[in-house]
Amino acid sequence: MIERLFPLIQLCDSNFPSGSFSHSFGMETYVQEGKIHDAASLKEFLKVYISKSLTYSDGLGCRIAYELIRSHRIEGIWDLDEKLYAACSARESREASKRIGQQIAKLCSNLYPSKELSAYLKKIQGKQCYGHPAIVFALVCTELNLTVEMAIHACLYAAVSSLIQNAVRGIPLGQTAGQTLLLWTHEEIQTAAAFIKGLPEDELGRTLPGLEIAQMRHEQLHVRLFMS
Repeated sequence: MIERLFPLIQLCDSNFPSGSFSHSFGMETYVQEGKIHDAASLKEFLKVYISKSLTYSDGLGCRIAYELIRSHRIEGIWDLDEKLYAACSARESREASKRIGQQIAKLCSNLYPSKELSAYLKKIQGKQCYGHPAIVFALVCTELNLTVEMAIHACLYAAVSSLIQNAVRGIPLGQTAGQTLLLWTHEEIQTAAAFIKGLPEDELGRTLPGLEIAQMRHEQLHVRLFMS
């Protein structure tokens, strides 16, 4: 069991070259407006971001993908990929998820290959799928025979960890403050993961209009550290 955890540790490492270090998913807009300016304000943002955005996108998407793979409905992955892409209204954030998903799919096809992941990557390369990190996490976890709970936790943790590291650079914050916040998110992630297990599939893509608007307005910022 322990050896199967190592791939998740690797995938969730903020140094994993997924490209997520280039994206703030709208957070930078709030930073420039002064709404996020210290650890306390970032904490409030993360609480909402995890429970109202990640839960209904990456988290629920990962659970659905896991269930599709476990029930041998691989064709459903292609439909889920399209829904996840279409559900993101902001162009920059939509493209960010696609790029990260494609990069993780390429890396994991070499690191943790499987028939299903190879099929997904082939669809991406043939421009029949966009690519999404939540789907890749589900594919890797099913291949490693890990539980759906572990898949969801890892998917959420990877997204939050990268965002906090980007906030440390963008606000800026000290590394201690960043790690303290990351520790605080453990309980938030566990709560979200438990909630996701009972979510109906038709809740996929529900998000906050305010966050989507911030993501859209990011394109117009005068100075940007991040691509989204």
